[in-house]
Amino acid sequence: MRVGTRPQHLLPAQDNRAAMGYQREDPVIPPQRDLDDRETLVSEHEYKEKTCQSAALFNVVNSIIGSGIIDFSLVLLIKGGALSGTDTYQSLVNKTFGFPGYILLSVLQFLYPFIAMISYNIIAGDTLSKVFQRIPGVDPENVFIGRHFIIGLSTVTFTLPLSLYRNIAKLGKVSLISTGLTTLILGIVMARAISLGPHIPKTEDAWVFAKPNAIQAVGVMSFAFICHHNSFLVYSSLEEPTVAKWSRLIHMSIVISVFICIFFATCGYLTFTGFTQGDLFENYCRNDDLVTFGRFCYGVTVILTYPMECFVTREVIANVFFDGNLSSVFHIVVTVMVITVATLVSLLIDCLGIVLELNGVLCATPLIFIIPSACYLKLSEEPRTHSDKIMSYVMLPIGAAVMVFGFVMTITNPQDCTHGQEMFYCFPDNFSLTNTSESHIQQTTQLSILNISIFQ
Repeated sequence: MRVGTRPQHLLPAQDNRAAMGYQREDPVIPPQRDLDDRETLVSEHEYKEKTCQSAALFNVVNSIIGSGIIDFSLVLLIKGGALSGTDTYQSLVNKTFGFPGYILLSVLQFLYPFIAMISYNIIAGDTLSKVFQRIPGVDPENVFIGRHFIIGLSTVTFTLPLSLYRNIAKLGKVSLISTGLTTLILGIVMARAISLGPHIPKTEDAWVFAKPNAIQAVGVMSFAFICHHNSFLVYSSLEEPTVAKWSRLIHMSIVISVFICIFFATCGYLTFTGFTQGDLFENYCRNDDLVTFGRFCYGVTVILTYPMECFVTREVIANVFFDGNLSSVFHIVVTVMVITVATLVSLLIDCLGIVLELNGVLCATPLIFIIPSACYLKLSEEPRTHSDKIMSYVMLPIGAAVMVFGFVMTITNPQDCTHGQEMFYCFPDNFSLTNTSESHIQQTTQLSILNISIFQ
Protein backbone atom coordinates (compact mmCIF):
# COMPACT_ATOMS: atom_id res chain seq x y z
CA MET A 1 0.00 0.00 0.00
CA ARG A 2 1.44 3.36 -0.96
CA VAL A 3 1.34 6.38 1.28
CA GLY A 4 -1.56 8.62 0.40
CA THR A 5 -3.86 5.84 -0.76
CA ARG A 6 -6.56 4.22 1.28
CA PRO A 7 -6.88 0.42 1.20
CA GLN A 8 -9.95 -0.69 -0.72
CA HIS A 9 -9.75 -4.44 -0.22
CA LEU A 10 -10.76 -4.57 3.47
CA LEU A 11 -14.14 -6.05 4.32
CA PRO A 12 -16.51 -4.10 6.57
CA ALA A 13 -16.26 -5.19 10.19
CA GLN A 14 -20.00 -5.89 10.50
CA ASP A 15 -19.89 -8.35 7.60
CA ASN A 16 -17.43 -10.58 9.40
CA ARG A 17 -18.41 -10.50 13.06
CA ALA A 18 -20.70 -13.49 12.88
CA ALA A 19 -18.19 -15.60 11.00
CA MET A 20 -15.22 -14.23 12.93
CA GLY A 21 -16.61 -14.37 16.47
CA TYR A 22 -13.76 -15.22 18.78
CA GLN A 23 -15.89 -17.59 20.82
CA ARG A 24 -15.65 -20.16 18.07
CA GLU A 25 -12.87 -22.72 17.75
CA ASP A 26 -12.71 -22.51 13.96
CA PRO A 27 -9.53 -21.09 12.51
CA VAL A 28 -9.80 -17.33 12.53
CA ILE A 29 -8.95 -16.65 8.91
CA PRO A 30 -10.93 -13.98 7.10
CA PRO A 31 -12.44 -15.00 3.79
CA GLN A 32 -10.60 -12.16 2.09
CA ARG A 33 -7.12 -11.63 3.52
CA ASP A 34 -5.10 -8.45 3.38
CA LEU A 35 -1.94 -8.48 1.34
CA ASP A 36 0.08 -8.20 4.52
CA ASP A 37 1.84 -10.78 6.67
CA ARG A 38 1.06 -13.88 4.70
CA GLU A 39 1.62 -12.63 1.18
CA THR A 40 4.63 -10.57 2.21
CA LEU A 41 6.38 -13.14 4.35
CA VAL A 42 5.11 -16.39 2.94
CA SER A 43 4.86 -17.02 -0.77
CA GLU A 44 2.09 -19.31 -1.97
CA HIS A 45 4.26 -22.42 -2.00
CA GLU A 46 5.79 -21.52 1.35
CA TYR A 47 2.45 -20.77 2.96
CA LYS A 48 1.92 -24.49 3.52
CA GLU A 49 4.93 -24.53 5.86
CA LYS A 50 3.14 -24.01 9.15
CA THR A 51 4.63 -24.32 12.60
CA CYS A 52 3.42 -26.50 15.42
CA GLN A 53 2.32 -24.82 18.63
CA SER A 54 5.62 -25.51 20.39
CA ALA A 55 7.64 -23.79 17.66
CA ALA A 56 5.30 -20.81 17.76
CA LEU A 57 5.70 -20.69 21.55
CA PHE A 58 9.48 -20.43 21.22
CA ASN A 59 9.06 -17.71 18.59
CA VAL A 60 6.94 -15.69 21.05
CA VAL A 61 9.26 -16.32 24.01
CA ASN A 62 12.25 -15.39 21.87
CA SER A 63 10.52 -12.21 20.78
CA ILE A 64 9.76 -11.26 24.39
CA ILE A 65 13.04 -12.05 26.14
CA GLY A 66 15.22 -10.99 23.58
CA SER A 67 12.31 -6.21 25.35
CA GLY A 68 -0.69 -10.13 33.27
CA ILE A 69 -1.61 -6.93 31.36
CA ILE A 70 0.68 -7.64 28.43
CA ASP A 71 -0.64 -11.19 28.28
CA PHE A 72 -4.18 -9.82 28.12
CA SER A 73 -3.37 -7.22 25.47
CA LEU A 74 -1.91 -9.90 23.19
CA VAL A 75 -5.13 -11.89 23.41
CA LEU A 76 -7.10 -8.67 22.96
CA LEU A 77 -5.19 -7.95 19.77
CA ILE A 78 -6.19 -11.24 18.16
CA LYS A 79 -9.77 -10.82 19.37
CA GLY A 80 -9.84 -7.43 17.68
CA GLY A 81 -8.65 -9.07 14.49
CA ALA A 82 -11.44 -11.62 14.79
CA LEU A 83 -14.07 -8.93 15.31
CA SER A 84 -12.87 -6.85 12.38
CA GLY A 85 -12.14 -9.70 9.98
CA THR A 86 -8.47 -8.80 9.66
CA ASP A 87 -5.30 -10.80 10.16
CA THR A 88 -2.62 -8.15 10.70
CA TYR A 89 -2.07 -5.42 13.27
CA GLN A 90 -1.97 -2.78 10.54
CA SER A 91 -5.18 -3.86 8.85
CA LEU A 92 -6.91 -4.05 12.25
CA VAL A 93 -6.06 -0.44 13.04
CA ASN A 94 -6.88 0.64 9.50
CA LYS A 95 -10.34 -0.88 9.74
CA THR A 96 -10.89 0.62 13.20
CA PHE A 97 -9.44 4.13 12.86
CA GLY A 98 -8.96 4.59 9.14
CA PHE A 99 -5.91 5.67 7.19
CA PRO A 100 -4.50 8.12 9.82
CA GLY A 101 -4.49 5.33 12.39
CA TYR A 102 -2.90 3.01 9.85
CA ILE A 103 -0.03 5.43 9.21
CA LEU A 104 0.53 6.08 12.93
CA LEU A 105 0.68 2.38 13.67
CA SER A 106 2.96 1.76 10.70
CA VAL A 107 5.42 4.33 12.04
CA LEU A 108 5.35 2.77 15.52
CA GLN A 109 5.56 -0.75 14.13
CA PHE A 110 8.61 0.19 12.13
CA LEU A 111 10.38 2.23 14.81
CA TYR A 112 10.04 -0.29 17.62
CA PRO A 113 11.69 -3.29 15.90
CA PHE A 114 14.16 -1.01 14.10
CA ILE A 115 15.37 0.48 17.40
CA ALA A 116 15.36 -3.03 18.86
CA MET A 117 17.69 -4.10 16.05
CA ILE A 118 20.00 -1.24 17.01
CA SER A 119 19.95 -2.30 20.66
CA TYR A 120 20.70 -5.92 19.74
CA ASN A 121 23.71 -4.80 17.73
CA ILE A 122 24.93 -2.73 20.68
CA ILE A 123 24.57 -5.71 23.00
CA ALA A 124 26.32 -8.08 20.59
CA GLY A 125 29.21 -5.68 20.10
CA ASP A 126 29.63 -4.96 23.80
CA THR A 127 29.40 -8.54 25.03
CA LEU A 128 31.31 -10.41 22.34
CA SER A 129 34.19 -7.91 22.33
CA LYS A 130 34.81 -8.74 26.00
CA VAL A 131 34.62 -12.45 25.18
CA PHE A 132 37.35 -12.23 22.56
CA GLN A 133 39.51 -10.08 24.83
CA ARG A 134 39.83 -13.09 27.14
CA ILE A 135 41.51 -15.20 24.46
CA PRO A 136 45.16 -15.71 25.57
CA GLY A 137 47.65 -13.65 23.59
CA VAL A 138 45.04 -11.34 22.08
CA ASP A 139 45.76 -7.63 22.40
CA PRO A 140 42.73 -5.90 23.98
CA GLU A 141 43.29 -3.00 21.58
CA ASN A 142 43.19 -5.23 18.50
CA VAL A 143 40.73 -3.77 16.00
CA PHE A 144 39.44 -7.23 15.10
CA ILE A 145 37.98 -7.75 18.58
CA GLY A 146 36.56 -4.24 18.85
CA ARG A 147 32.80 -3.69 19.07
CA HIS A 148 32.64 -2.03 15.63
CA PHE A 149 34.26 -4.96 13.84
CA ILE A 150 32.18 -7.50 15.75
CA ILE A 151 28.93 -5.71 14.92
CA GLY A 152 29.84 -5.67 11.25
CA LEU A 153 31.01 -9.29 11.24
CA SER A 154 27.94 -10.63 13.07
CA THR A 155 25.69 -8.68 10.71
CA VAL A 156 27.25 -10.07 7.54
CA THR A 157 27.74 -13.60 8.87
CA PHE A 158 24.58 -14.27 10.88
CA THR A 159 21.85 -11.65 11.14
CA LEU A 160 21.66 -10.76 7.45
CA PRO A 161 21.41 -14.37 6.17
CA LEU A 162 18.80 -15.26 8.81
CA SER A 163 16.83 -12.10 8.05
CA LEU A 164 16.64 -12.96 4.36
CA TYR A 165 14.19 -15.79 5.04
CA ARG A 166 10.70 -15.06 3.76
CA ASN A 167 8.93 -17.47 6.12
CA ILE A 168 8.96 -16.71 9.84
CA ALA A 169 8.20 -20.38 10.56
CA LYS A 170 11.82 -21.18 9.64
CA LEU A 171 12.97 -19.28 12.74
CA GLY A 172 11.29 -21.73 15.14
CA LYS A 173 14.44 -23.83 15.69
CA VAL A 174 16.56 -20.70 15.93
CA SER A 175 14.26 -19.38 18.64
CA LEU A 176 14.51 -22.70 20.50
CA ILE A 177 18.31 -22.41 20.54
CA SER A 178 18.04 -18.81 21.74
CA THR A 179 15.69 -19.80 24.57
CA GLY A 180 18.00 -22.63 25.64
CA LEU A 181 20.98 -20.27 25.79
CA THR A 182 18.92 -17.85 27.86
CA THR A 183 18.45 -20.59 30.46
CA LEU A 184 22.23 -21.04 30.69
CA ILE A 185 22.71 -17.29 31.12
CA LEU A 186 20.14 -17.25 33.90
CA GLY A 187 22.07 -19.93 35.77
CA ILE A 188 25.30 -17.93 35.48
CA VAL A 189 23.67 -14.73 36.74
CA MET A 190 22.18 -16.63 39.69
CA ALA A 191 25.56 -18.19 40.54
CA ARG A 192 27.27 -14.81 40.54
CA ALA A 193 24.54 -13.29 42.69
CA ILE A 194 25.53 -15.82 45.36
CA SER A 195 29.32 -15.67 44.97
CA LEU A 196 29.86 -12.02 44.02
CA GLY A 197 26.90 -10.14 45.50
CA PRO A 198 28.00 -10.19 49.18
CA HIS A 199 31.34 -8.57 48.29
CA ILE A 200 29.94 -5.53 46.47
CA PRO A 201 28.88 -2.55 48.63
CA LYS A 202 25.22 -1.64 48.46
CA THR A 203 24.23 1.81 47.31
CA GLU A 204 22.34 4.23 49.50
CA ASP A 205 18.60 3.55 49.70
CA ALA A 206 19.16 0.40 47.68
CA TRP A 207 16.03 -1.26 49.04
CA VAL A 208 13.62 1.67 48.76
CA PHE A 209 10.72 0.48 46.64
CA ALA A 210 9.13 2.39 43.72
CA LYS A 211 11.37 5.43 43.39
CA PRO A 212 10.28 8.20 40.96
CA ASN A 213 12.11 6.58 38.04
CA ALA A 214 9.86 3.52 38.36
CA ILE A 215 7.90 4.95 35.42
CA GLN A 216 11.02 4.68 33.28
CA ALA A 217 11.29 1.07 34.43
CA VAL A 218 7.77 0.42 33.13
CA GLY A 219 8.95 1.67 29.74
CA VAL A 220 11.91 -0.70 29.79
CA MET A 221 9.65 -3.60 30.81
CA SER A 222 7.32 -2.69 27.96
CA PHE A 223 10.30 -2.90 25.63
CA ALA A 224 11.19 -6.30 27.07
CA PHE A 225 7.75 -7.88 26.84
CA ILE A 226 6.34 -6.48 23.63
CA CYS A 227 5.77 -8.92 20.81
CA HIS A 228 2.58 -7.29 19.53
CA HIS A 229 4.28 -6.10 16.37
CA ASN A 230 4.90 -9.69 15.27
CA SER A 231 2.02 -11.43 17.06
CA PHE A 232 -0.09 -11.78 13.90
CA LEU A 233 2.92 -13.26 12.11
CA VAL A 234 3.33 -15.96 14.75
CA TYR A 235 -0.44 -16.45 14.97
CA SER A 236 -0.65 -16.97 11.21
CA SER A 237 2.17 -19.52 11.36
CA LEU A 238 0.11 -21.87 13.56
CA GLU A 239 -1.17 -25.02 11.87
CA GLU A 240 -4.75 -24.26 12.94
CA PRO A 241 -4.92 -20.67 14.19
CA THR A 242 -7.74 -20.09 16.67
CA VAL A 243 -8.14 -17.49 19.41
CA ALA A 244 -8.43 -20.23 22.04
CA LYS A 245 -5.19 -21.86 20.91
CA TRP A 246 -3.50 -18.46 20.73
CA SER A 247 -4.65 -17.64 24.27
CA ARG A 248 -3.11 -20.84 25.62
CA LEU A 249 0.08 -20.19 23.69
CA ILE A 250 0.36 -16.63 25.00
CA HIS A 251 -0.33 -17.65 28.60
CA MET A 252 2.49 -20.19 28.43
CA SER A 253 4.86 -17.80 26.68
CA ILE A 254 4.24 -14.96 29.13
CA VAL A 255 4.65 -17.21 32.17
CA ILE A 256 7.99 -18.50 30.87
CA SER A 257 9.18 -15.01 29.96
CA VAL A 258 8.07 -13.43 33.25
CA PHE A 259 9.88 -16.15 35.17
CA ILE A 260 13.09 -15.54 33.22
CA CYS A 261 12.88 -11.75 33.42
CA ILE A 262 12.10 -11.67 37.16
CA PHE A 263 15.05 -13.93 37.91
CA PHE A 264 17.35 -11.85 35.73
CA ALA A 265 16.23 -8.60 37.32
CA THR A 266 16.29 -9.93 40.88
CA CYS A 267 19.69 -11.60 40.63
CA GLY A 268 21.18 -8.62 38.82
CA TYR A 269 19.91 -6.04 41.28
CA LEU A 270 20.73 -8.14 44.36
CA THR A 271 24.30 -8.32 43.08
CA PHE A 272 24.92 -4.71 42.07
CA THR A 273 22.01 -2.66 43.53
CA GLY A 274 22.36 0.96 42.35
CA PHE A 275 25.43 0.21 40.24
CA THR A 276 23.36 -1.94 37.86
CA GLN A 277 23.83 -0.89 34.22
CA GLY A 278 21.32 -1.01 31.37
CA ASP A 279 23.34 -3.92 29.99
CA LEU A 280 23.77 -6.17 33.02
CA PHE A 281 26.93 -7.77 31.66
CA GLU A 282 28.62 -4.37 31.76
CA ASN A 283 28.70 -4.79 35.55
CA TYR A 284 30.77 -7.96 35.60
CA CYS A 285 34.54 -7.97 35.57
CA ARG A 286 36.39 -8.93 32.43
CA ASN A 287 38.54 -11.55 34.16
CA ASP A 288 35.50 -13.58 35.21
CA ASP A 289 35.64 -16.62 32.93
CA LEU A 290 32.22 -17.96 33.92
CA VAL A 291 30.62 -14.64 33.03
CA THR A 292 32.69 -14.58 29.84
CA PHE A 293 30.91 -17.77 28.80
CA GLY A 294 27.62 -16.12 29.75
CA ARG A 295 28.52 -13.12 27.60
CA PHE A 296 29.12 -15.43 24.66
CA CYS A 297 25.72 -17.09 25.13
CA TYR A 298 24.08 -13.69 25.50
CA GLY A 299 25.68 -12.37 22.32
CA VAL A 300 24.52 -15.42 20.38
CA THR A 301 21.02 -15.06 21.84
CA VAL A 302 20.53 -11.48 20.67
CA ILE A 303 21.96 -12.33 17.27
CA LEU A 304 19.35 -15.07 16.92
CA THR A 305 16.59 -12.72 18.10
CA TYR A 306 17.54 -9.98 15.63
CA PRO A 307 15.84 -11.55 12.55
CA MET A 308 12.43 -11.52 14.29
CA GLU A 309 12.57 -7.74 14.39
CA CYS A 310 13.88 -7.42 10.84
CA PHE A 311 10.90 -9.43 9.57
CA VAL A 312 8.54 -6.82 11.00
CA THR A 313 10.36 -3.76 9.65
CA ARG A 314 10.42 -5.32 6.20
CA GLU A 315 6.74 -6.19 6.40
CA VAL A 316 5.81 -2.60 7.33
CA ILE A 317 7.79 -1.21 4.41
CA ALA A 318 6.21 -3.74 2.07
CA ASN A 319 2.69 -2.86 3.20
CA VAL A 320 3.09 0.90 3.06
CA PHE A 321 5.13 1.29 -0.11
CA PHE A 322 4.68 -1.93 -2.13
CA ASP A 323 1.05 -2.92 -1.57
CA GLY A 324 2.18 -5.82 0.61
CA ASN A 325 4.09 -7.65 -2.11
CA LEU A 326 7.87 -7.77 -2.44
CA SER A 327 9.52 -9.43 -5.39
CA SER A 328 12.60 -11.53 -4.71
CA VAL A 329 14.86 -8.65 -5.73
CA PHE A 330 13.08 -6.02 -3.63
CA HIS A 331 12.91 -8.47 -0.74
CA ILE A 332 16.71 -8.61 -0.71
CA VAL A 333 17.15 -4.87 -1.34
CA VAL A 334 14.79 -3.79 1.45
CA THR A 335 16.33 -6.27 3.90
CA VAL A 336 19.86 -5.12 3.15
CA MET A 337 18.91 -1.44 3.40
CA VAL A 338 17.15 -1.82 6.76
CA ILE A 339 19.99 -3.85 8.26
CA THR A 340 22.63 -1.47 6.88
CA VAL A 341 21.00 1.60 8.44
CA ALA A 342 20.48 -0.18 11.77
CA THR A 343 24.11 -1.28 11.77
CA LEU A 344 25.42 2.21 11.02
CA VAL A 345 23.37 3.73 13.83
CA SER A 346 24.49 1.06 16.30
CA LEU A 347 28.11 1.83 15.45
CA LEU A 348 27.56 5.43 16.56
CA ILE A 349 25.69 4.68 19.82
CA ASP A 350 27.22 2.66 22.64
CA CYS A 351 24.91 3.34 25.60
CA LEU A 352 22.06 0.85 25.83
CA GLY A 353 19.99 2.30 28.68
CA ILE A 354 18.68 5.40 26.90
CA VAL A 355 17.84 3.30 23.81
CA LEU A 356 15.73 0.88 25.85
CA GLU A 357 13.92 3.62 27.76
CA LEU A 358 12.99 5.75 24.74
CA ASN A 359 11.93 2.78 22.67
CA GLY A 360 9.87 1.51 25.58
CA VAL A 361 7.94 4.69 26.37
CA LEU A 362 7.52 6.04 22.83
CA CYS A 363 6.94 2.88 20.80
CA ALA A 364 6.30 -0.15 23.00
CA THR A 365 3.83 1.50 25.38
CA PRO A 366 1.30 2.60 22.73
CA LEU A 367 1.68 -0.72 20.88
CA ILE A 368 0.99 -2.67 24.09
CA PHE A 369 -1.43 -0.61 26.15
CA ILE A 370 -3.12 2.06 24.06
CA ILE A 371 -3.82 0.77 20.56
CA PRO A 372 -5.12 -2.76 21.34
CA SER A 373 -7.43 -1.34 24.02
CA ALA A 374 -8.72 1.44 21.77
CA CYS A 375 -9.38 -0.97 18.90
CA TYR A 376 -11.24 -3.44 21.08
CA LEU A 377 -13.35 -0.75 22.76
CA LYS A 378 -14.45 0.58 19.38
CA LEU A 379 -15.12 -2.81 17.79
CA SER A 380 -16.66 -4.79 20.62
CA GLU A 381 -20.42 -4.78 21.17
CA GLU A 382 -20.10 -6.32 24.63
CA PRO A 383 -21.61 -4.36 27.56
CA ARG A 384 -19.33 -1.97 29.43
CA THR A 385 -19.32 -4.28 32.43
CA HIS A 386 -17.75 -7.09 30.40
CA SER A 387 -14.35 -8.09 31.82
CA ASP A 388 -12.53 -7.45 28.53
CA LYS A 389 -13.93 -3.93 28.32
CA ILE A 390 -13.15 -3.16 31.95
CA MET A 391 -9.52 -4.20 31.42
CA SER A 392 -9.38 -2.14 28.24
CA TYR A 393 -10.65 0.94 30.09
CA VAL A 394 -7.90 0.38 32.68
CA MET A 395 -5.08 -0.26 30.21
CA LEU A 396 -5.67 2.75 27.98
CA PRO A 397 -5.09 5.56 30.55
CA ILE A 398 -2.24 3.61 32.16
CA GLY A 399 -0.49 3.43 28.81
CA ALA A 400 -1.01 7.13 28.12
CA ALA A 401 0.39 8.08 31.55
CA VAL A 402 3.44 5.85 31.19
CA MET A 403 4.12 7.20 27.71
CA VAL A 404 3.98 10.89 28.70
CA PHE A 405 5.66 10.78 32.10
CA GLY A 406 8.18 8.15 31.04
CA PHE A 407 9.35 10.28 28.12
CA VAL A 408 9.67 13.40 30.28
CA MET A 409 11.65 11.57 32.96
CA THR A 410 13.91 9.85 30.44
CA ILE A 411 14.87 13.20 28.94
CA THR A 412 15.23 15.08 32.24
CA ASN A 413 16.86 12.23 34.17
CA PRO A 414 18.90 10.15 31.72
CA GLN A 415 20.56 6.97 32.91
CA ASP A 416 24.31 7.04 33.44
CA CYS A 417 26.32 4.80 31.16
CA THR A 418 29.78 3.41 31.88
CA HIS A 419 30.21 1.50 28.63
CA GLY A 420 33.60 -0.11 28.22
CA GLN A 421 34.81 0.82 31.72
CA GLU A 422 35.77 -1.63 34.42
CA MET A 423 33.72 -1.11 37.56
CA PHE A 424 35.65 -0.06 40.67
CA TYR A 425 35.13 -3.39 42.41
CA CYS A 426 36.95 -5.27 39.65
CA PHE A 427 40.39 -3.99 40.63
CA PRO A 428 42.43 -6.28 42.90
CA ASP A 429 43.98 -3.43 44.85
CA ASN A 430 42.40 -2.08 47.99
CA PHE A 431 39.61 0.35 47.19
CA SER A 432 37.49 2.25 49.65
CA LEU A 433 33.95 3.31 48.99
CA THR A 434 32.18 5.58 51.42
CA ASN A 435 28.42 5.45 51.63
CA THR A 436 26.32 7.68 53.83
CA SER A 437 23.23 6.03 55.26
CA GLU A 438 20.09 7.78 56.39
CA SER A 439 21.56 8.00 59.89
CA HIS A 440 24.63 9.69 58.38
CA ILE A 441 26.93 6.90 59.59
CA GLN A 442 29.82 6.48 57.19
CA GLN A 443 30.67 2.94 56.30
CA THR A 444 33.88 2.02 54.52
CA THR A 445 34.17 -1.25 52.67
CA GLN A 446 37.56 -2.66 51.83
CA LEU A 447 37.43 -4.39 48.48
CA SER A 448 40.78 -6.16 48.59
CA ILE A 449 38.90 -9.46 48.82
CA LEU A 450 37.61 -8.84 45.32
CA ASN A 451 40.70 -10.15 43.60
CA ILE A 452 40.71 -12.66 40.86
CA SER A 453 40.27 -15.58 43.24
CA ILE A 454 36.57 -14.73 43.60
CA PHE A 455 36.00 -15.46 39.94
CA GLN A 456 37.64 -18.86 39.81
